[in-house]
Amino acid sequence: MVFRRRRAPAKGIEEINVHSGLAGAHDRRLRLLIYGLNYQPEWTGIGKYTGEMAAWLARRGHEVRAVTAPPYYPAWRVAVGYSAWSYRSEARDGVHVRRCPLWVPRRPSGARRMCHLASFAASSLPALLLESRWQPQIIFVIVPTFLCVPGALLLGRLSGARTWLHVQDFEIDAAFALFRHRSVPSWVQHLESRALRSFDRVSAISQTMLQHLGDKGVPDAHAAHLPNWVDLRTIYPDRAAGDAFRQELGISPGRMLALYSGNMGAKQGLETLPEVVRALEGEPIDVVLCGEGALREKLTSSMRGLSRVRFLPLQPPERLNALLNMADIHLLPQRGEAADLVLPSKLSGMLACGGAVVATAAEGTELHRVVTAAGGVAVHPDQPAEFARAIRNMAHAPTRREQARRGARLYAEQHLGIDAILQRFEIALEQLVYA
Repeated sequence: MVFRRRRAPAKGIEEINVHSGLAGAHDRRLRLLIYGLNYQPEWTGIGKYTGEMAAWLARRGHEVRAVTAPPYYPAWRVAVGYSAWSYRSEARDGVHVRRCPLWVPRRPSGARRMCHLASFAASSLPALLLESRWQPQIIFVIVPTFLCVPGALLLGRLSGARTWLHVQDFEIDAAFALFRHRSVPSWVQHLESRALRSFDRVSAISQTMLQHLGDKGVPDAHAAHLPNWVDLRTIYPDRAAGDAFRQELGISPGRMLALYSGNMGAKQGLETLPEVVRALEGEPIDVVLCGEGALREKLTSSMRGLSRVRFLPLQPPERLNALLNMADIHLLPQRGEAADLVLPSKLSGMLACGGAVVATAAEGTELHRVVTAAGGVAVHPDQPAEFARAIRNMAHAPTRREQARRGARLYAEQHLGIDAILQRFEIALEQLVYA
């Protein structure tokens, strides 16, 4: 296999480029310990990606273990068959998974979320330290939650393992921006920077987030780009499946349908949707909101009486492609305060199914860049009237929608395929241990 490093668009950051297809068998078998709050069978958000990554590496012949919590997201209740208060181990897709106790608030708030995260950091520490006997070669810790960082670094010292921190979102910045509406105190920034610089490698899911890592003091040589992915074999354009799903809901194939599918939480900017939907009431557009989360009850209440809105529960993985394909327009709201602190994971599925995306994202942000590069439309966040206007315009422009669909699938094929992304990741893991 031939690979090289090239300068990435984000200043000073490097990423690995691979010039081949999926690698064949190799003898660099790794012992990889994954440490993070979320894991499958959570089928949305970070847990989905962590589980897929672990299973992919296990299929490649690596020894993979995971220390995680019982599944609870995005419903904010522990799944049937799991306990919030006990330790348990299970084998899942060739991965040894150790579940640790977790307090899950029924109505998460800023303070309750902190207690929630702290409960996992505390309960998982003994389980994590037990893995020192296994002698992992790499400890891969996922943020959120940053509270797990001290334990991961301690295990690295005890076992001699290399350490890799992967940032799915900047939870500290986001917490202050969303809940306190002020900047992060300097002493918190100092502690965060020191912790980040203690890892052998630090990665993030977008180029703009990589720039933020540089601003926080992560050396260029330690930074890596590890974007979220999509399995292009399971999520793909299939209008027939989408029409069948519509028929189940009693929506005719000829009607215009706008879909939001994903977590209904604080960072999604869903608070504006009731106003957006009311602005669309005179249009022949049905709106479907699918998912779970802290804001679902509030949204349901605020949209009661709107005739063209319906809510669906989170759909199982085998139904996801049909769900995504039933939409003429995919809605992707995001709060302005969260710009470039997170990159919505749901975007990859929207693009892979060939969806025409209408998003709220300020110009210059990573979300704006990706959506527009893939043929979609991005308008300024926190402007319900502008969001509604963009949806209306897309609904009345069939040629524009078709262009967006083609552009979305092409972008997914070129940038988001699971095998290409995880092959690059595998090489980077091997380099970290064997180079």
